[in-house]
Amino acid sequence: MSELKKYLGWEVDFTVPAGEPAYCEADSVRWMVFKNPVTSVIAGVCAVLLEFADDRIRSGVWDHSVFPTDPIGRGQRTGTAAMLGVYGPQSAARRVIQGITNMHARVEGKTPNGRDYKALDTELLNWVAATATYGWFTAYDRFAKKLTKEQELRFFAEGEEVGELYGVTYSPKNVDDFYAMMGSLEDDFEAHPINFEFLEIIRSGRAAPGFPVWMQRALAHASIDILPPSVRKVLGLGKEFDLTFLERTAVKAAAWAAETIPAKNSAPAQASERLGLPRDFLWKSKKAQARLLEARRTAKPAGEAAPAAT
Repeated sequence: MSELKKYLGWEVDFTVPAGEPAYCEADSVRWMVFKNPVTSVIAGVCAVLLEFADDRIRSGVWDHSVFPTDPIGRGQRTGTAAMLGVYGPQSAARRVIQGITNMHARVEGKTPNGRDYKALDTELLNWVAATATYGWFTAYDRFAKKLTKEQELRFFAEGEEVGELYGVTYSPKNVDDFYAMMGSLEDDFEAHPINFEFLEIIRSGRAAPGFPVWMQRALAHASIDILPPSVRKVLGLGKEFDLTFLERTAVKAAAWAAETIPAKNSAPAQASERLGLPRDFLWKSKKAQARLLEARRTAKPAGEAAPAAT
């Protein structure tokens, strides 16, 4: 799949403008977590399944977007928006999010179950944002690195400001809060053929031509592995979707490699450069990162003369 060059008027380039901050700091938990492309794929698929469990979101996406005909392109744009909210310059994030909101303002209708929906319904906005937070946190915690309780609280809190730009009015503070939020919605969750169509796209290898099909299948199964058990049961995702021992081993190995080998052309690497940090900043040790951040904080502003020698 070709790389996305432009999105809602934004030239996709995380390196500019130089020095402009993102909505998350370089030492945030989100910068650490979102850099991993393996767990990000798992998170994204998990979030879609959680969203599609609600017939209002499923109908809104299926009836008012290109998802049925171009699910991969739709997913790529959604992933770009997620990266922009974490790593992008704030001005670009605001511009793109406003564009997304403008599109969503036109999305409304009625589900086959007879329920009215509007994409800008705060209950739906809150749930969509929460599924992404749950997915990224849980995928990284399960397959890359175990996160502490303090990191969990920080991770959830770090997404609130961007969430508000989307119109989110409530964000869970931790995983337990997410489960409580889910409990208020799940009586209306249901299985649907669309969920299986979506999973088949991922499992079949069509999502990323040229990438090993068995690995795409493993990533799909990993996404199901982190679903809340009650949701997996409602969606009818039985043993045939279980993550096997070999698949789990392969996914963990791939996630470890993604934590170890810098992806120097990725959004997080470009964002690091924008802030005056080396592109491999996020793949360095925590001590090395702290030293680089301290050096950046104490560096003289460009053009400021150094004190005269005495």
